[in-house]
Amino acid sequence: MPTYPDTFYARSVATTRARASLQGRVEADCCVVGGGLAGLTCAHELAKAGRSVVLLEAEAVGWGASGRNGGFVGPGYARSYSSIAGAIGETQANELYALSIEGMEMVRETIREQDIAEAAPIPGKISVVRYDSGDALERNRDRLARQHGYAVEFWPTEQVREVLRSPKYHQALYDPHCFHIHPLNYARALAAAIEAKGGVIFEQSRAAEVELSGAQKRIATASGDVRARHVVFAGGGYTDRLVPKLRASQLPIATYVLTTEVAPEAIAAVIRTPSAISDDRRAGDYYRLVEGGRRLLWGGRITTRTSEPRDLAALLRRTMISTYPELAPLKVELAWSGLMSYARHLMPQIGELQPGAWYCQGFGGHGLNTTAIGGRVVAEALLDKGRRHELFAPFGLVWNGGPFGTVAVQGTYWRYQLMDWWRKR
Repeated sequence: MPTYPDTFYARSVATTRARASLQGRVEADCCVVGGGLAGLTCAHELAKAGRSVVLLEAEAVGWGASGRNGGFVGPGYARSYSSIAGAIGETQANELYALSIEGMEMVRETIREQDIAEAAPIPGKISVVRYDSGDALERNRDRLARQHGYAVEFWPTEQVREVLRSPKYHQALYDPHCFHIHPLNYARALAAAIEAKGGVIFEQSRAAEVELSGAQKRIATASGDVRARHVVFAGGGYTDRLVPKLRASQLPIATYVLTTEVAPEAIAAVIRTPSAISDDRRAGDYYRLVEGGRRLLWGGRITTRTSEPRDLAALLRRTMISTYPELAPLKVELAWSGLMSYARHLMPQIGELQPGAWYCQGFGGHGLNTTAIGGRVVAEALLDKGRRHELFAPFGLVWNGGPFGTVAVQGTYWRYQLMDWWRKR
């Protein structure tokens, strides 16, 4: 049986199929290393195009952060539009934002095409601020409409507090195009779709050694190897030292999530919407109703600490109660963490490492849209159907700073927390 962390998603997964580990030698057009959403999407795009593809997963499909995240699907990146435009210009920033919209629609279309009912998509997302910032939100609404034809609604404070009964909240943008899903069920259904198109997935098959020189690449596990013309590395926050340059260019960052006990009346008293909710703070709160409003799933906080803290549930519960004191009686049923891949520039890392060897990582904090579009643009390049991956070239494999990078990231997070506090003041 596949082994998953003890999370809400693992307990509510629709299928529990186990896949064999790699034994002996196999050959394919492409080998994808990593069974998270980026690797699965890339493999799916290649299999749909008729290419032979083998995917190696060290644990089980969706085992990492891809199968235990907030499940939010919407456009944009962890880095703000203004910051991206300042770095590369508005034209390319707009092209990247359009890709993020496409990534959102990819997930929606895959759910529809594959009839993934167990992904349980629910529409709508409320992006709320914790200080008076109505003018800035309205400018952002107008920019989205003008530059992308993308319509969102501005909600004044009174409208926000009608559905989110917290005095900490002010204005918001409501996005009717966003949605939220059960990410592990989506990942497992995507894996089944790959196999239906002839792709092969091996679980419990950690890539232990690679040979990337020459026209044919070799990816070896403990009990076999894959020979392929192309290899795509999509290990995300669980990237090890298989390819040192990839490990040295990203940081594994832990994010934390909890689910409450069943308490539909208490939850409905303060959260009166099925839409997903997030605030504008760095590593701010994000949450949504699950099981038809019977439970609340709450996420937030990030650290560079890769081990799960013993007081994880208490840490998350404090942030939940500080927003909604009325939820203080609720017990936490489950709490868990997952490792996301972050780059220092806070953008996805997508490109070609050397001829025939590709990377697709750095999706922490972006939502599921970027894993989808990242997998697609790499597959396009392998299929000679486009070079859109080059839009991400300005944000490449920069050194993560080693141990000093970890300290710097944690310090930056604390600085953002201080800035958030000051803005609210």
